[in-house]
Amino acid sequence: MLTEERHQAILQLLKQQDVVKMQSLCQLLNASESTVRRDLQLLEEQGLATRIHGGAKRINTLQEELGQIEKNGKNVHEKNAIAKFAAAQIQQGCVIYLDAGTTTQAIISYLRPEMNLTVVTNGVDTASLLADHQIQTFLLGGRVKSKTKAMVGAAALETLLQFQFNQAILGTNGIDVEAGLTTPDPEEATLKRFAIQQANQTMVLADHTKFDAVSFSKFAPLAQVQLITDQLSPSVYKHYHSHTEIQEVLS
Repeated sequence: MLTEERHQAILQLLKQQDVVKMQSLCQLLNASESTVRRDLQLLEEQGLATRIHGGAKRINTLQEELGQIEKNGKNVHEKNAIAKFAAAQIQQGCVIYLDAGTTTQAIISYLRPEMNLTVVTNGVDTASLLADHQIQTFLLGGRVKSKTKAMVGAAALETLLQFQFNQAILGTNGIDVEAGLTTPDPEEATLKRFAIQQANQTMVLADHTKFDAVSFSKFAPLAQVQLITDQLSPSVYKHYHSHTEIQEVLS
């Protein structure tokens, strides 16, 4: 395989997975580790990828935001494992704020009408799925973002502030020790920030690709939430566990 062909294959895989491991790349490209390491160095120099320990990750701009369809196809197995664990932490009769997003949305499959939950959400698709599962649901008012089907803006915030929650369950685009928890849209960041304020406990659901990533708008420091993720590398876990509570879920 020519160098350019290897680079395109690496970039295509990063587009699908966000993070790829060195071993997977060597197998995919039928190339030695030294060859792949040189490829990653060249891609990093071109600003197309970032090398990390044991592999590489895709470069995201601070304001880049994927749509629902793009998100639905990413890390599905990991998201379902995280969602199943998070759903098991919800007690009967609780009032929940459920953020818009594909990982938080995956929880709905594990909720049952007999749990007697009340769920407030800013996700249009999320509200529809909750109703399909016979869960009492309140949808925030406001402007609908066409890309993510999330309600945002002053009207959404005004509605949110009328409620108190046992738990807030949120997604995030970035997790970083210094930058904290971040998302591309300042309006969504505001809703997340106040949802945390209105809740007794907050769980942030994020697969391993969200670690060491920073987006445009901060909504919380790490210490303010509990992180639920899939299995992290030992180095990443060590880097983060002293800053917040992390629950790893084997997928």
